[in-house]
Amino acid sequence: MQTFTIQRPAVHSAHGLVAAQNRHAAQAGADVLSRGGNAMDAAVVATLVLSTVEPWLSGIGGGGFLVHADGRTGVTETLDFNVRSATELDPADYPLADAQAGNWFSWPSVVGDRNVSGYGSICVPGAIAGLAAALERHGSISWEEALQPAIEHAERGLEIDWFAALCIAIEAPGLARDPALSAILLDDGHGPKAGADTRRFKPMTLKAKLLRRLAKAGARDFYEGESAAAIAADLEAGGSPLRAGDLASYQVVWAPALTGRYRDFDIAAIPGLSGGPTFFDAAERLTNGPLSRDTSPAQAALLYATAIRGAYEKRLTTLGHAATPQAGCTSHVSVVDRTGTMVSLTNTLLSRFGAKVALPQTGIIMNNGMMWFDPRPGQPNAIAAGKKPLANMCPLILSKAGRPVLSIGAAGGRTIFPTLLQLISGMADFGLSLEEIFHRPRLDASTPRIKIDARAEPNVAATVARAFPVEVVEDTLYPVNFSIPSAVMAIEGGFIGMAHPTSPWAAVAAADDALPHEKRV
Repeated sequence: MQTFTIQRPAVHSAHGLVAAQNRHAAQAGADVLSRGGNAMDAAVVATLVLSTVEPWLSGIGGGGFLVHADGRTGVTETLDFNVRSATELDPADYPLADAQAGNWFSWPSVVGDRNVSGYGSICVPGAIAGLAAALERHGSISWEEALQPAIEHAERGLEIDWFAALCIAIEAPGLARDPALSAILLDDGHGPKAGADTRRFKPMTLKAKLLRRLAKAGARDFYEGESAAAIAADLEAGGSPLRAGDLASYQVVWAPALTGRYRDFDIAAIPGLSGGPTFFDAAERLTNGPLSRDTSPAQAALLYATAIRGAYEKRLTTLGHAATPQAGCTSHVSVVDRTGTMVSLTNTLLSRFGAKVALPQTGIIMNNGMMWFDPRPGQPNAIAAGKKPLANMCPLILSKAGRPVLSIGAAGGRTIFPTLLQLISGMADFGLSLEEIFHRPRLDASTPRIKIDARAEPNVAATVARAFPVEVVEDTLYPVNFSIPSAVMAIEGGFIGMAHPTSPWAAVAAADDALPHEKRV
């Protein structure tokens, strides 16, 4: 067996950075910074591009959260644009397939997996409303300008290399069951094949047309105008309980950040139905443990596992179910501009390719947000009408002396907050650099068996196994055993950014002060 060591260097810039899971999205955001745009401009543009270049992870058919921190004043604010269930939804339409209650890690399935895939699993998407609201409140470019890079990528078609071919092939049988989705992503019912060189697949004609309409008519057209009528008609025809009124009544929520402290860092997170409260629960448990720079990697791993496991037990028994133990499919963007203003933004379709449904008239790949509700009646976060579910997303911004210093987040369902806790601890407790913490082996304690990275020191698994069942796993592209983080950080003289080392498309792009004149705003 061959073993490879992957090393990804940090990216430095004096003018701003965008870290994302796809190089095209990161570069599109950095180009905005180079033309004089701010952090929110870049975050919105990068997220819209991600919805086109990596449609299996996030998109305009999903929802998310963001944290914004002003570099000059330090003021933080959050935006909730997560998905919401239909107002006419009947919980009785989601009967349990298994009468067993399961334990706090495992929940009964629903008959026909109606909450996991197909039209019955779709919730109202909040991405378009959220991105437009974020731009209106904190951006400097127009909504029309923000959409242009995503439109261009949609018209050029999906880029197919070995990684894209792998991501589509994994889900090809499920994609083939939906004619509209199959027409967008499959080649005669099969996943497109990668050749020796990267190639462009079929243009996303319907999506490009929708984005062009939204650029002219405005974001609310998605919820109340001609676009909304087409979306609602397709949803009703497919058997979804969502109707035009659900789209028209959708609103985002601005709120003060949920705040806490870990060592020398003040941390801003999303309040309420997110991963934020559980992150702080685990951080508090870790703070109370005997963790110091002298703690061995094995003992630190046991402390991490104990804190995360305790926080997850509380989350899944008092807050409710939030997706499955398997890592979800999500996109995260971390941005800093030349003023030090930061944005941490996470957007998701939930599962890979969401509901595995594309709307025939618009080509939107839809979320499967119903999966985030607990299918057991009477439980916290139980399936209900007109409600937002408990989500795992956990974008964070860390500050010192009243100014933001780190924007960080991750993709990966239940694995998100465990990863963020370990990364932040690596900096705060062990004095490691941003580059060092991203290459440090991690564990995940969000599943019945604690997953230990095979790169960890041999005694790590043995030490954790004294308290918990363990499984030694590789940090592979598929299955995804650990989350995929990205971060940007303020340092003396500028900024530094990191993307997940083993993710082949992840990248950090730097703003350039020396672009040709014709590229400037």
